[in-house]
Amino acid sequence: MADKPTITPSPDGPYIVENLDTLQNAGGPITAKPKMALCRCGASSKKPFCDGTHKKIGFSSAKLADGSLDKRDDYVGAGITIHDNRGICAHAGRCTDGLAAVWRMKQEPWIDPNGASAAEIIATIKTCPSGALSYSVDGVEHRDQDRDPAIFVAKHGPYVVTGGAELADTVGGEGASTEHRTLCRCGGSKNKPFCDGTHWHIKFRDDAN
Repeated sequence: MADKPTITPSPDGPYIVENLDTLQNAGGPITAKPKMALCRCGASSKKPFCDGTHKKIGFSSAKLADGSLDKRDDYVGAGITIHDNRGICAHAGRCTDGLAAVWRMKQEPWIDPNGASAAEIIATIKTCPSGALSYSVDGVEHRDQDRDPAIFVAKHGPYVVTGGAELADTVGGEGASTEHRTLCRCGGSKNKPFCDGTHWHIKFRDDAN
C-alpha cells in the first residue's frame, strides 16, 4: 500500500509534499514528483514550485492571527444545522455567490439555515474548498467527502487540498475538515499555513497557473 500523501509546511520555507500523485491547475495536470517543494512565499519564478526566493525576501511563516476568529458557530434550521468557522474561511465566495438566500452578506445572522432546502444547502457546502463549512442532519455531522488525494493550484489563489492528504505539524481550526483545506501560497495570510483570503486584497497574481 502506498504511503499516505503528506504536506509539511517548513519553517519560513515551502510546503514539502510527499507521495502525492495528483497536482493540477486550471490548465490540467502538472507533473508531480514523489517529493516536491511548493512555493508559499508567493514570489517564486517557478510557481507552483519553490525556487529559493523565500530566503532572499525574508519570508516568514509565522501565524499572525490571534486565534479569536477560530471558533465554530452553529446555525440551527428546521431540517439542517450549518456549522461555520470564519477563522479558516478562504473567502472563495462559493456560498455567498451560490446560495445568497442562505449566506447573506451584510445581514445578521449572516446564515439563514431555513433560506433554502436542505438539499440545496448541502450541495453548496460541498463546494466549500476551505473546510470552514459543514452540516448536520438528524444529529449526524457531515464534514468530509470521498475523494482521491490531490492539490489544485487555484488561479491567483491558494492551494486547494482534497482527499485527506495529511498536514503535518499543524493544528487545524475548530471543527475543520481533515479531508479538504486551502493553504496560502501568496505569502500574505495572517493565519498561515491556511488561506485567509489575503490574496484578494494584495492582488496576488500567478499568470502561469
